[in-house]
Amino acid sequence: MSDRHGRRARFGPWLLALAAIAIPQSALAYIGPGVGLGAIAVALSLVVGFALLIAGLVWFPLKRALKRRRTTTADVAGQDGRSE
Repeated sequence: MSDRHGRRARFGPWLLALAAIAIPQSALAYIGPGVGLGAIAVALSLVVGFALLIAGLVWFPLKRALKRRRTTTADVAGQDGRSE
């Protein structure tokens, strides 16, 4: 029985914190147009930067592999037995 009471004691603060976060409160704050547009610009630049990071991590190794494949194919085609 004491173990059950101990679990409730540990669970209570988490439940209270979750309730405090889940219940919306008015902030009574004003965000001007400059700060609002700045926040939008920062959020957009983070998304674009992350997309470019992923694209770079995929594109450059793929580009290197394609170049290696092309040079290997060209070497094999150049070694078909004909000499100039």
